[in-house]
Amino acid sequence: MHELSIAMSIVELAEEEAERRGVQINAVHLKLGVLSGVVKEALLSCYEMACEGSPLQGSRLVVKDVAIVIFCPNCRAQRPLTSMQMFCCPECGTPTSEIVHGKELEVVALEIEECMPNPV
Repeated sequence: MHELSIAMSIVELAEEEAERRGVQINAVHLKLGVLSGVVKEALLSCYEMACEGSPLQGSRLVVKDVAIVIFCPNCRAQRPLTSMQMFCCPECGTPTSEIVHGKELEVVALEIEECMPNPV
């Protein structure tokens, strides 16, 4: 299950940012493309496991699904793909392999909370 290693990498990245900025991470926002090869439900489950015992324990992973968008060379336009079985322009039917969106696996934002300094 490669989702666990992906979740661990996300947690590690967020931990580094939290430590660098002196903040608590409440949520990690992620863009996840249909063609990324990652199963959303498995990633969400693995994220919880990866957070156990870390400063991110109790944080949320918020996933925004990204649909497939192709570029049609005939229409010279970006079009949302209507079928994953046929990579053809939904307007003119021209086959294409140029994928504009849909492969994303990208941390796009962190919801943070300022940490209160320890009293001296």
